[in-house]
Amino acid sequence: MSAIYVRPGEGQHHRMIDGDHIAKAAVRDASGAFEVFEVIASAAPMAPPHISPWAGVLFLLEGRITALVDGTSYDVEPGGLVVVPAGTPTTFGVVGESARLLVTTSGDGAGRFFADFASSVPVDRPVEDSMAAIRSVTRRHGVALAGA
Repeated sequence: MSAIYVRPGEGQHHRMIDGDHIAKAAVRDASGAFEVFEVIASAAPMAPPHISPWAGVLFLLEGRITALVDGTSYDVEPGGLVVVPAGTPTTFGVVGESARLLVTTSGDGAGRFFADFASSVPVDRPVEDSMAAIRSVTRRHGVALAGA
């Protein structure tokens, strides 16, 4: 494997209901795989809690968020970090106008999920109006909606 350098502003954008997920790097080698995303989110209703087959680490760079993980709410300020184990119900909401996060996920499935979600679920309609599309995408990628 060779070094990866991604300039500021570069990466594949996946505009989703909870923000713009920008794929920065996907690393696969003999020891495993992980993906890195920059997430830029505006204030909006929280996306439905979901259960992913990958673990995630959310590191807040700017703004404030409320992370809801397995029923526990965390008020996260810049420099704060939340680890979400695979198979754990989670979502987040922006407190204030916007937030910017660095998100690392285990394995190599999150990027495919984000790309499919971004191309299948409109961002300009209420979540309730898009639930059929959301359920379809989540099923394709082994992601479940909590409580569904």
